[in-house]
Amino acid sequence: MDVRSIASAGLAMALSGSAHAARLPAQFGKAFEQVEAKLVKLVVNAPLLVLAVLIVLFSLWLGGFVSRRMRLLTRISRSNPYMDGLLRSIVKAMIALAGVLVALNLLNATALVSAVLGSAGVVGLVLGFAFKDIAENYVAGVLLSLRQPFAPGDHVRIDSHEGKVVALTSRATVLMTMDGNNLQLPNGLVFKSVLLNYSRNPKRRFDFETNVDARASWLQAMDIGVAAMAGVEGVLAQPAPSAQIRSLSNDGAALQFSGWVDQTHNDLGRTRSEAMRRVRKALRGAGITPPEAVSKVVLVRTEADAGHVHEAEAARDTSVDRALDAQVGHARHQEDGGDLLNATAPPQPLQSP
Repeated sequence: MDVRSIASAGLAMALSGSAHAARLPAQFGKAFEQVEAKLVKLVVNAPLLVLAVLIVLFSLWLGGFVSRRMRLLTRISRSNPYMDGLLRSIVKAMIALAGVLVALNLLNATALVSAVLGSAGVVGLVLGFAFKDIAENYVAGVLLSLRQPFAPGDHVRIDSHEGKVVALTSRATVLMTMDGNNLQLPNGLVFKSVLLNYSRNPKRRFDFETNVDARASWLQAMDIGVAAMAGVEGVLAQPAPSAQIRSLSNDGAALQFSGWVDQTHNDLGRTRSEAMRRVRKALRGAGITPPEAVSKVVLVRTEADAGHVHEAEAARDTSVDRALDAQVGHARHQEDGGDLLNATAPPQPLQSP
């Protein structure tokens, strides 16, 4: 490129810069006019803007007022406190949304209304995928609070987890294990798992086995064992205790004894333990013993007995075990803010789906 070409290019750039500089005042003037027009429009629409803000604030107050005064929600809260809170939140949100839509319509922002609703749908879809597990647990909590398959303090087994119910929150079901540990299970897992409620039916059966020698009368052994169980405090007369031959062997038979307890008055484990002790004592007293081993070497034999220890006559305590109740109550008090169960409502019987 020669010197003349370079000089021509420089002259052209200089002329272009001068032209832009000449147009700058006009562009600034146009921008100021637009800002001035928007400020004037804002001042003119200020009363409408203030009115729109007042409408939104009034809708928020009205939503809270209506949700607190609805008699239907008050009746629902007596049987299901979680549905009460959920429905009140829905009523407040609907009234507040109606107020926002009215305010936007007043400002002639109908296009903005459509954009907001469309964006809300897209955002809701994205959040639904992102928080799928949280949403699943929340919905499961709603369904569990409606169905109420357990009540606070119930002894339940959920999947492979066992304990007493402390609380049902929007995210998890809180259990107190039999070892006194706090266990939180996601509501989605609780809703989909097999749930065994030991406390729903107050009457519960227990059983145990004992071996009897082949030389003894098995019928007599069963009668003696049943009579001994009938005398144990906590064993119900109806349904009555029973016995049956569980299995046979060359040396004797395994007898199974069964009985029922009322869990509201007696503890299952303690009653079962006392029944086992009484049956063993009664069978020993009648000379009915377990089968001897295949080979036995007797080094010392006294005339008093064959070496068996006599059982005491005193009865053992079979009352309800309250060891965990205080801990469950303390843990439930800590969960009161988000508990979805009503401790005062009596448990409802399970219904088939």
